[in-house]
Amino acid sequence: MRHDPSDNARVLAEMTDRSREVFRRVVEGYLGNGEPVGSRTLSREMTDKVSAATIRNAMQDLELMGLLQAPHVSAGRVPTQAGLRMFVDGLLEAQLGDDDRERIEASMGATDADVSAVLDRVGEALSGITHGASLVLAPKHEAPIKHIEFVQLAPDRALVVLVFADGHVENRVFVPPPGQTPSAMREAANLLNAMIEGRTLSDLRTTVQADIQARRREIDTLAHALIEKGLAAWQDEGERTERLIVRGRSNLLDGGAAPEELDRIRTLFDDLERKRDISDFLALTEQGEGVRIFIGSENTLFSLSGSSLVVSPYMNADRRIVGAVGVIGPTRLNYGRIVPIVDYTAQLVGRMLSGPGTTR
Repeated sequence: MRHDPSDNARVLAEMTDRSREVFRRVVEGYLGNGEPVGSRTLSREMTDKVSAATIRNAMQDLELMGLLQAPHVSAGRVPTQAGLRMFVDGLLEAQLGDDDRERIEASMGATDADVSAVLDRVGEALSGITHGASLVLAPKHEAPIKHIEFVQLAPDRALVVLVFADGHVENRVFVPPPGQTPSAMREAANLLNAMIEGRTLSDLRTTVQADIQARRREIDTLAHALIEKGLAAWQDEGERTERLIVRGRSNLLDGGAAPEELDRIRTLFDDLERKRDISDFLALTEQGEGVRIFIGSENTLFSLSGSSLVVSPYMNADRRIVGAVGVIGPTRLNYGRIVPIVDYTAQLVGRMLSGPGTTR
């Protein structure tokens, strides 16, 4: 679901000062404690002293506009998803506190040049600071590969060892295609090592896919009949090379949420742990610099529709987006605090990757 900021700006401009203040105070109250905000409470907080009846009328108008809703009969009001979006787009006051700034900077380390270690610490720091779940999409290592080796760990688990020309070594666990034997894996490694010189992992994948396509064209005529009968099918399984770091799961699971909310949260982490649509996570950020906020059902990346995702890309020295950091939590996130935290963290990670002496 996409929102046009100009629509929100127009609606805000058409509101009276009183309606705008009622709306802002309801949203801020809800974000602060998760409870509906009543007219009597607002009558004590309003800048101009007005009656509870006058405030109720303003609330009803805002409800008709689709910005507020009453979760129970005779209860106070809470913002709708559209109301939260308008608040974030038009009324949010975001400011980074000194304590948050210091904790983020401390997580980076003064001299540590290992990107993986830094990003792990960044994820832990984001989770600890925000009391939500942090997401860190780490950059791919794109140096030429010197050697590749496959090791079978179990029938459904294997390890690939990547030795890069710059001395960097990565071990990645993956699910191999069914029926793969240790000898078949050794043969695959030998084939790849024969064509690996000077190539990055992306280059190698492109080369292999080109070879596959060439072979497919050769046998396409013979295979077509089988495919038409449903006896055979082509399958592309492009290997994802990004690494998704998840921190702070307990912050969501142990937060006193209702059972149905816990079910949604567990569904979210099932998605995360399977690393489904990780490339889409990065694609969310590729439409420009700066923080993006996805509220409730706007967040189509994961199946947890009752959540909000605050995400920002970070760039390397070539100003190319190579990863992202974010925080996910309930829709009543403290956006005014979370947004600058995510923004500043992304800036620091980008500076780290652009700085001299940093290993990738």
